[in-house]
Amino acid sequence: QVQLTDFGGGLVQPGDSLRLSCDASGRTSTNNVMGWFRQAPGKDREFVAAIARSDGNTHYRDSVKGRFAISGNGRATFLQMNMLKPEDTGLYLCAAATGRIFTSSPSAYEYWGQGTQVTVSS
Repeated sequence: QVQLTDFGGGLVQPGDSLRLSCDASGRTSTNNVMGWFRQAPGKDREFVAAIARSDGNTHYRDSVKGRFAISGNGRATFLQMNMLKPEDTGLYLCAAATGRIFTSSPSAYEYWGQGTQVTVSS
């Protein structure tokens, strides 16, 4: 079992930055892919970024490329978010997958944090 605790969200203005953190405990050696997802009210959960622990390869959704950066390992994972936009608003959730192949599908991630709210508004 793996427990994930994500934090670092807040209310910011457009153009501001935030750094989200995700602490993992338990059987973290099986966290082969760490991801961040977000969910806005009334919308489906969507992939934001992921990092593979084996080689450090990263993946991003197109709308955040060049603005967001994921880093970390299977125990601590971070999401640096710069130049935030109102459309980035949502509940951000850290997730861990034991599979070794990257995927953006939420169903492939076995463990989830409780989420941290990010609100971008002027």
